[in-house]
Amino acid sequence: MTHSPPRKESRLLLGAGIVGIAFSLRLIFASLSVRLPEVVRALHLSALETSLATTLPVLCLGLCAPFAPRLAERFGIERCLFGALALIAAGTALRAAGPAWALFAFSILAGAAIATANVLLPSLVKRDFDDRTSLVTGLYVMGISGGAALAAAVTVPIEQALGGGWQLGLSMWAVPVLLALLLWAPQALRRQTQHIAAPVGRAKGLWRDRLAWQVAMFMGLQSALAFSAMTWLAPILRERGLSAVAAGLLLSVLIVVQLITCLATPGLAVRARDQRPLAMLLVAGGTAGMIGLLFAPLWSLPLWALLQGLAQGGLFALALTLVLLRSRDAHVAAHLSSMAQSLGYVPAALAPLLIGLLRAWTGSFAAVGGLFALLGIGLVWSGLGAARSRYVGARAVD
Repeated sequence: MTHSPPRKESRLLLGAGIVGIAFSLRLIFASLSVRLPEVVRALHLSALETSLATTLPVLCLGLCAPFAPRLAERFGIERCLFGALALIAAGTALRAAGPAWALFAFSILAGAAIATANVLLPSLVKRDFDDRTSLVTGLYVMGISGGAALAAAVTVPIEQALGGGWQLGLSMWAVPVLLALLLWAPQALRRQTQHIAAPVGRAKGLWRDRLAWQVAMFMGLQSALAFSAMTWLAPILRERGLSAVAAGLLLSVLIVVQLITCLATPGLAVRARDQRPLAMLLVAGGTAGMIGLLFAPLWSLPLWALLQGLAQGGLFALALTLVLLRSRDAHVAAHLSSMAQSLGYVPAALAPLLIGLLRAWTGSFAAVGGLFALLGIGLVWSGLGAARSRYVGARAVD
């Protein structure tokens, strides 16, 4: 069924809904990071269990991504996003129910729902904002970063102000997800009333295309840096001597400054005939920033956080923009987004797992520097390919 583009007067509400969904997509990761030592002690988690607690939700982003296009084909993008938000809210609220199994089970539930939204948002932007791709992409990437920054900065202060424990600090982030759900409800109801489906079809030849694989690996490796920072930077900083509040604030600074490059990068990428110089600049800053946060003197950490945050925001925005730039239409964009996230979030999940295991095996975080260097090398390879100005060799098949 052919999709009718939204009227001008409804685009503002649609755009606000997209940003609201985006705001909800990283809350569970950043809020757990700043309270991870307390969670480990309270639930008596082993080193392996601690690593899995940070890894499994991220792994779900990859494992569940391939199902999103088919769900959208059957139920429509708007209703799938509504259902995803409901599951994110439930998982966020219930993961702090008490026992360790609840932390794992409901974090996995939220991760699976986040995977659906991750895949469908770029396709929705391509479909309804094809004339404003860079602006809307920048706004929803800003929403993702803004949510993570807020969770990192205020989880501990709000928890302490309300006199609660780590359970309150984790579960309270279901509230903004519920607000996003209410904001999105008119879109889901309108599409259901009008019986407008969001056909996704198939993209023939995508998985045999070298460029598509490079886009996927660029997405995954930059996500590996991002989730390494989001899940382990606060514990790393606390081990280096910072308090829980100070570590959370520095992580928040790192994420907040991403908003600058989140907004600027899509426009720069769309206007550039060759995105490779931009990609290499961002790769260098993101990799150097993580290594600096690991080894540099404490007085210089805000500078390294600034560098890494600016580069990481640009890397994330560029990865999402490349999915759109390398796609001929919304059908291909949906499947390239699914491929990029199903493949890409494997290294994104393995990186936090390896950080936890390296810490357990060596007794410190020093060995993690080598992992960050390897991620940087991989980003150079995949970025030089993915940033070439050409389309993936796939075509939509109904």
